[in-house]
Amino acid sequence: MMPSSSPTLHADSAPTIAPEVPKGDAQTPMRARRTNLWMDLTKARLNGLVLVTAAVGFLLADPRTIDWGRLAWMLLGTGLAAASAAMLNQLLERRRDALMPRTADRPLPSGRITGLPVFVLGIVAAYAGVAVLAYGTTLLASALALLNILLYVLIYTPLKPRTTLNTLVGAVCGAIPPMIGWAAVTGRAEPGAWALGAILFVWQIPHFLALAWMYREDYRLGGMNMLSVVDPDGEITSRVMVVSSLMLVPLGLTLTLGGVAGWWSAIVNAMLAVGMAVMAWRFYLNRSDAVARQAFFASIIYLPVVMAVLVLDRGPVTTEAWLRSGRESVSEAPALPAELDTAAQGPLP
Repeated sequence: MMPSSSPTLHADSAPTIAPEVPKGDAQTPMRARRTNLWMDLTKARLNGLVLVTAAVGFLLADPRTIDWGRLAWMLLGTGLAAASAAMLNQLLERRRDALMPRTADRPLPSGRITGLPVFVLGIVAAYAGVAVLAYGTTLLASALALLNILLYVLIYTPLKPRTTLNTLVGAVCGAIPPMIGWAAVTGRAEPGAWALGAILFVWQIPHFLALAWMYREDYRLGGMNMLSVVDPDGEITSRVMVVSSLMLVPLGLTLTLGGVAGWWSAIVNAMLAVGMAVMAWRFYLNRSDAVARQAFFASIIYLPVVMAVLVLDRGPVTTEAWLRSGRESVSEAPALPAELDTAAQGPLP
């Protein structure tokens, strides 16, 4: 039990004050500090979401069966690649991170670790992730992971202080993980994989713009060229949030028409996308941090719910939808309910 810093009364002496335990790092065990350091360097919480979307792509690629061994290889390789991108990104941005209160306590700008070990481990993690995916899944999944590392580190990161279009490049990086999961199963970039990636791409726009509005002063101090910095009244930011939120409605429908998931997923997606658009519209009317935070949380609710429903509702609604998803043979299609199969064949003569 931790010693108390409150007065301690003894029966045979005057009241005394128990010695105060130093706060902060002195109270934190060395192992816990090291764990926290590597979690911060690899952006473990954020990359947990990357692994979830990659797993969703894996599960949607073939609704008939799950190869658990291949799934494990895919998650390991994707996790290593994501960790590599996070470490190398922070290495390049350490000086700018030091200027922003939100990121000044990260391991590199705070001096908890030097750049050399981060660089070495970032390169090793990149190599290991790409190699694991090539060995345990498919070459296409491996190539997509390598592409994502290069995009994130060599294009997205340098663009952040130069142009507001960096957000779109970052959204591409966030759209690739579910495609890695899909490619790990099929070895092909089928229409269903592109549709799933498109949803992730578009979702990130209102999600990040809401976050960037709340931290616009931080981004200004760090010299980041974000839309919220160059659009001080929020007019453009809020309009883009509304439009991009509404774009999620037809994109969700493409997964149903393309044979990836059923009608329930399209309905849930539409409801939550409209909810995001409503919150974005409220932000358009009242461009405060409080309303931006509500729009941000609406986007946080959207993604896990839609991903979960897609997995639960996976599989084509008709044989034609199965073929539209890029599959090569009708014989590969999962068995459909009798009423759907009859409807797909058309009226009997």
